[in-house]
Amino acid sequence: MENPDVLCVGLVVADLVCAPIRRFPDAGGLETTDRLELSIGGCASNVAVDLTKLNVAVEVVGRIGNDALGEYVRKAMSEQGVGGSYLSVSTTSQTAATQVVNVAGEDRRFIHAVGANAELTGLEVPDDVLKQAKIIYVGGFGLNAALSGKNVADLFRRAREFGVLTVLDVVIGEPTLIREMLPDALPETDFFLPNRDEAKVLTGFDDPVEQANEFRRLGAANVVVTLGEGGSLLLNQAGRLLQMPPLQVVQVDGTGGGDAFAAGFMYGLLKKEPLARCLQFGTTLGASCVRATGATTSVYRENELIEAVATCPAPVSAN
Repeated sequence: MENPDVLCVGLVVADLVCAPIRRFPDAGGLETTDRLELSIGGCASNVAVDLTKLNVAVEVVGRIGNDALGEYVRKAMSEQGVGGSYLSVSTTSQTAATQVVNVAGEDRRFIHAVGANAELTGLEVPDDVLKQAKIIYVGGFGLNAALSGKNVADLFRRAREFGVLTVLDVVIGEPTLIREMLPDALPETDFFLPNRDEAKVLTGFDDPVEQANEFRRLGAANVVVTLGEGGSLLLNQAGRLLQMPPLQVVQVDGTGGGDAFAAGFMYGLLKKEPLARCLQFGTTLGASCVRATGATTSVYRENELIEAVATCPAPVSAN
């Protein structure tokens, strides 16, 4: 794909998602579900698919295995219009996969095989591709030691030299690893997008405002902390704090909600909208995601998003 608007670098996963079950089975027990569905997963691929639904041109930079799940991921992304020119194939590792278990009334559970994602370094993006983009997004930072803080800092530094916005999202695997990686990457990050639980692990603070301030202290230009049922907040580089109320939606499966928020927020950035409007886009797209099982299944398309945002409450300034 020539001239992608966004490069999505990071986790590419095949998800096996169950419709909500009544209870988690005991050892040796069995619980039935209405359906099990194979779908695209992983931060980079989820965000890429969500962006294509918004008519954004996207390339994924990731790694898959030479196996049936890898072929499924490649084909499924291609059918959604996601570019896969920089989706490389491992000869030694399987495609990363996640079993997503949804229990009625409880948060979802994950069983994950890291697979080929562990071989991605972030240095696979050449300058001639990087300079064509408007935004580079790294998703799932912290789960893979090879995608190190220094490598992401190098990638983001080169991107900024070409005038490309840098967006960083995280996954908490081993907390010590990501705490060591983050200080290298954040000073080259234009927008950092953790959720409240991730931010608590990384900072030790319960208060999302304190969390955001700590990430700003570590070098991030702008910080968005998503709060689940509490909405979200944004602390910009000038120190202005915006708080976004949540949207009322019946949650069926929370998988991919944060990725959809990131896609909606970046859609606003691409449209050069004010940051308050970007929060509305992110919140609305995130809410649309959780209405059905699967990380991208029910995410709004562009016309649906624009229509929904027109009735979305506005963020309020908190300082």
